[in-house]
Amino acid sequence: MLSPFHIAIPVHNLETCRIFYREVLNCEEGRSSNHWVDFNFFGHQLVIHYKPKSEETDLHTNPVDGKHVPVPHYGVVLAWDVFQSFAEDLKQKGIDFIIAPYIRFEGEIGEQTTMFFLDPAGNALEFKAFKDMNQLFAK
Repeated sequence: MLSPFHIAIPVHNLETCRIFYREVLNCEEGRSSNHWVDFNFFGHQLVIHYKPKSEETDLHTNPVDGKHVPVPHYGVVLAWDVFQSFAEDLKQKGIDFIIAPYIRFEGEIGEQTTMFFLDPAGNALEFKAFKDMNQLFAK
């Protein structure tokens, strides 16, 4: 059994991000205070912590498979069918994708479907899926 990870991320707009994770990504809300909120992030513990907005707003990217992948980013590897329905739900909700859902490394080792978008605080998220989960760490 896979152990759940814990990640805490900074947000400068706690209530806006709370609504985003709860209502757009459909994450169940857990404990909270005036400065942080826990979420069940696809079986993992995600905590959004208030941090005043930084002056730095530039999004750094690195090239991967001909796309500009934002760094840093975080997310979850989903089952193929879960990814497909989740991506469709996000499209219906009007998510502005940095990289819209597509097949990365098509026909190669590690072929996957992936998508990138930002939360309201500018944190980059990636969700991906493999038809063959044995390809997750394949070289």
